[in-house]
Amino acid sequence: MTNFTFHSPPRVICEIGGLKRIGTLMAGLGVSRAIVICDAGIAACGFAGRAVAALTAAGMTATVFDQVQADPPVRVVRAAVEAARNFGANGIVGLGGGSSLDTAKLVALLIHSEQPIEEMYGTDLARGQRLPLIQVPTTAGTGSEVTWTSVVTSEANEKKAIYSSQLLPDVALLDAELTLGMPAHVTAASALDAMVHAIEAYTSRTRKNVVSDTLAVKALDLLGGNIRKVVADGTDIEARSAMLQGSMLAGMAFVNASVAAVHALSYPLGTRFHIPHGHSNALVMGPVMRFNMPVAEKEYAELATHLLPGHRFVDASAAAEAFVSELEQLVASVGLETRLSQLGVTEADIPEMAREVTVGIQRLLANNPRDMNSEEVAGLYGAVL
Repeated sequence: MTNFTFHSPPRVICEIGGLKRIGTLMAGLGVSRAIVICDAGIAACGFAGRAVAALTAAGMTATVFDQVQADPPVRVVRAAVEAARNFGANGIVGLGGGSSLDTAKLVALLIHSEQPIEEMYGTDLARGQRLPLIQVPTTAGTGSEVTWTSVVTSEANEKKAIYSSQLLPDVALLDAELTLGMPAHVTAASALDAMVHAIEAYTSRTRKNVVSDTLAVKALDLLGGNIRKVVADGTDIEARSAMLQGSMLAGMAFVNASVAAVHALSYPLGTRFHIPHGHSNALVMGPVMRFNMPVAEKEYAELATHLLPGHRFVDASAAAEAFVSELEQLVASVGLETRLSQLGVTEADIPEMAREVTVGIQRLLANNPRDMNSEEVAGLYGAVL
């Protein structure tokens, strides 16, 4: 695509041990009262306390909201906004995985807004200015720290996305120390989520562009080259840092080029069965990519050289097949369940999920390289049941 607009945060800091700088960074944004938005697990492991200590040391008053839930329900977002208002926050720190970071974005925007969150669903519909915002990921997966989107679960139990340039943070802070010791299955699922971001950005039918392409292939270099290392050894700090960088680049790529059918099919698995987002993507990635192969072979072949460096392929068809096969083998090798039935999904659930995808998530299917109808979506679910 020749004409495009690329959005990114003004500053990215990648520094091992960088969480200790959160206070001086927030002070530089003029903040005096900061609230850290996270989940209970991040609070329990001490990361939120470390952030508060750094903020306090820089002269700020700080507190924590630690009730974020996966696939954040709108009611939890509202509770976080209310907590921030009651505290009198004038700066927000998002700390954790994608759900915490997405919640933090909305808190920063909604705290002084009277606009109902339901009016923000879609693109460029949010109004008002957000508070200063710093995003600190603790997983290498969502890339939410550099995106201008926030995904929530509506009161009708549907995933809804808000796209707004106001959601881009002032600073994205990548500290690989925060990812050390992450369980292998969480590491694997998060990494596969980031790899899907890179792949779907590169194959996007509607918004693919030269900047997102460049970021996507570098992201795949970093992610593919380190995923097995971090799954095997949770203490490899250099590999962990590389994964955070790959996730960040993939996040920049996909938010500007868009994701597609893999994400569309993963959404009902998250809202209905509470399967973690990265794992949901991993479950349906292989079938969707094989469905796309007739029209995406060229792009898959190009990506094969980054996932399988040094391999020599007879032709584009062989390269594309090797690329998809390698991803399927990767999913099978990292210890995640590979069948929907292992996670509570039954054949009876498939028709309604397929309807939800083709009716309610058409915005993502429109970006997919190949058109997909409800019967085809049901078949893809069935392939991994």
